[in-house]
Amino acid sequence: MNIAVVNSFMNDTHREKIRAAAAAHQMNVAFYTSIDEALPHMADVDIIYAAATNGGHKLAQAAPHLKWFCSVSAGVDPILRAGVLPEGCLVSNSSGAYGVTIAEHLVMVTLMLLRRYPEYDAFIRSHTWRNDLQLRSILGSRVTIVGTGDIGTRYAERIQSFQPAAIIGINRTGRKRSPVYDEVVKQDELESYLPKTDILVLCLPGTKQTTNMISRERLAMLPESAYLINVGRGNSIDQTALVEALNAGRLAGAALDVMAKEPIPEDDPLWTAKNVILTPHCSGKMTLAYTRDKTVAMFCEDLEHFVKQEPLVHAVKRDLGY
Repeated sequence: MNIAVVNSFMNDTHREKIRAAAAAHQMNVAFYTSIDEALPHMADVDIIYAAATNGGHKLAQAAPHLKWFCSVSAGVDPILRAGVLPEGCLVSNSSGAYGVTIAEHLVMVTLMLLRRYPEYDAFIRSHTWRNDLQLRSILGSRVTIVGTGDIGTRYAERIQSFQPAAIIGINRTGRKRSPVYDEVVKQDELESYLPKTDILVLCLPGTKQTTNMISRERLAMLPESAYLINVGRGNSIDQTALVEALNAGRLAGAALDVMAKEPIPEDDPLWTAKNVILTPHCSGKMTLAYTRDKTVAMFCEDLEHFVKQEPLVHAVKRDLGY
């Protein structure tokens, strides 16, 4: 069997680990640093280990004998939407490799919002010396986390030490997978929790069910003092309504690492919205060594299960999209 690894982050240790795992089962492995480099070599590939985002569907489309697409990214919605996977092709992702880095990003922007960083930054940039803004704290705040997987839960674990009043988890099933949450409820109960939320954090995958989950109507249910943070997918928020709410003072602030359209168009009013922290989809990526090492280990782990025809530990349920 033939494995194509299409990733630019690989170092010698990563490549050797994958080579050893492949050789143990008499598999051939080839490494490519870009999709364009890999595309001419897909005809006989059985396994692809690459990002499902940023053109990953082109690789699958060029591999008629593909049996397993292992995504180095956590999100797989682009490749599922493309409809190019051969019938019976397994799909897995690297959910679990990004929790550490994205949770740290979430802690950072949570504190920046509560300590009024956007406003103080504007003062400094205009050479204005002012330090009288009233600050807020995670201490005593009511935090609602929509999406209680690896990312949301690692964030909850980290902010628990700041002593929030409550950490509420919202997910599809209402199942409480970690004691860090004071309460976990189903997504259809979200509206009853929005009016009593101080910090709303979205850690959602991109699915039909999560599209526009935070609609104009639901944004209006949040208190004017609430903050909104999104590290999931940009399409989960009505971005036009969010900008209007920020500029009108109907929301205290927002931190977005994902947007409805990326890159943000030059004329998009999101650029100049009040009290918003924008980062260019960088909370995850492959920029942390832990993430790179973890996703390689996850691939090698599931390679063993694949060979033994056992269920993949990190398999994606196509009907759910994650």
